[in-house]
Amino acid sequence: MTNRILRLIAVLFALALSPLPALAQGTDFTAMVQALGQGGFPDREAAMNALVATGDERVPPILQAMSDGTLFVRKSDQRVLFAAKSGSEFKLTDPVDSSNAGTATSKDIEKVKVNNGLRGKIRTAIGTMTLLSPDRASRLSAAQSILKNADPAMLPLLDSALAAETDPAIKSTMDLARAVIVLKSDATLDDKRAAVDTIAAHGDLDAQTVLVNALAAAPDELKPTIQTGIDAIGRNLQIWQVAQNLLYGVSLSSVLLLAAIGLSITFGVMGIINMAHGEMVMLGAYTTFVVQELIRNFAPGLMDYSLAFAVPAAFLFTALVGIAIERGIIRWLYGRPLETLLATWGLSLALQQMVRTLFGPTNQMVSPPSWMTGAFDVGGLSITWNRLWIVVFAIAVFVILQLVLNRTALGLQMRAVTQNRRMASSMGIRTPFVDAMTFGLGSGIAGMAGVALSQIDNVSPNLGQGYIIDSFMVVVFGGVGNLWGTLIGALMLGVGNKLLEPQFGAVLGKIIILVLIILFIQWRPRGLFALKGRSIEQ
Repeated sequence: MTNRILRLIAVLFALALSPLPALAQGTDFTAMVQALGQGGFPDREAAMNALVATGDERVPPILQAMSDGTLFVRKSDQRVLFAAKSGSEFKLTDPVDSSNAGTATSKDIEKVKVNNGLRGKIRTAIGTMTLLSPDRASRLSAAQSILKNADPAMLPLLDSALAAETDPAIKSTMDLARAVIVLKSDATLDDKRAAVDTIAAHGDLDAQTVLVNALAAAPDELKPTIQTGIDAIGRNLQIWQVAQNLLYGVSLSSVLLLAAIGLSITFGVMGIINMAHGEMVMLGAYTTFVVQELIRNFAPGLMDYSLAFAVPAAFLFTALVGIAIERGIIRWLYGRPLETLLATWGLSLALQQMVRTLFGPTNQMVSPPSWMTGAFDVGGLSITWNRLWIVVFAIAVFVILQLVLNRTALGLQMRAVTQNRRMASSMGIRTPFVDAMTFGLGSGIAGMAGVALSQIDNVSPNLGQGYIIDSFMVVVFGGVGNLWGTLIGALMLGVGNKLLEPQFGAVLGKIIILVLIILFIQWRPRGLFALKGRSIEQ
């Protein structure tokens, strides 16, 4: 019984004393932080090394603040604190527990000074603590920092981290950093050649820059290896650049397809040269702006879903506007192409002025949703999410339109009117109704194109003017009224533009494309894929 009581007393005594080491450790850590503000540079280096030895996660931010010049000593009590400029004063924060330490003027505090040598050692110390961190982002940031600084003193630590690293992206960055450090060190010639091969294997512009910078100071026996690596990266970059231009061409093609596909329908079925088609695109973009403003003011939590509301709203609004234009203006001008062209051109000017009156002449901001921002890399390609989603959207619109034209009664009637208007009318098809619905459908698709363009272009009254000429070129080149021709025409024009731009410039490249289209139309007046039909042949 006595032994049990003694054991219980011992346990209680141990529990009572257990917080003391933690308290002592906290006191020691605070004292180490305060030591950063005392003595000269050697004393601060010693204090820094003592902090690094603790492995505490609070140390890297403290050392970073010391390097950045935001670590200060308060003169009244010699306390080391974070200081952030706030108006004419500094807001002070305790680096140990992040508690508020009040404010001070510039006369009340003194910066913890560091020289270039100590600053380099701070970078190394931060790298030492973060390179082996369990947090992926910290390790990646540390590896990138080491790659940027290429401090030979980090090589042993880098080797240890490489042996333990399992993340492929971080390991690749570490490999590159190690190779860069080896090139700067006094390693053997074989090691340096292996480092050159490692750098060349990355094949990007940064790797090429590293080798170019190393070439001048390299020994003569290493220069051929470095030059070979530079040449190999150059060839690789050229290949990726062509692929990148092709990607840009596909992106431009999707924009041209969205802008031209509605025009292809109205031009093919009705034979109307609609110079106000670009303004339908513009109205779709402004509809997106209005929808976003409504969501921002009344339901801000739905901003990421704004396009789900904007797409149908833009389609319905511009389709109704298109039907009103056809019923109010176009139907009185059938068979008079010059008057139709002039009327729609005047209408486009009126719509632009109306939008300037309602929204002002300046650009309006349309915020892309979070899932359309940023970019990602595939090999040497950089792909932005907004362009990728526009390509997907253009393909979806094309597929849905094909289904409408081939699987619905309206689509059947539209194709019948396109091939032979008189015969379709004699078979009981209401051609005026088909004309109105066709013009509305083409205008609605143009409105959806405006939704897409609002994510990559300025929303302004002149938005549609930049695409109307290109849209007509796509339609005429592909074949009037043929959706597959419009798709192929948009793809060829978009890719051709982007492949010619690096060689001849944007303006001359577009001129070359225009000349080629003119020559092509001289040879094949009805485009790549001409529609068949008796009235069309006539």
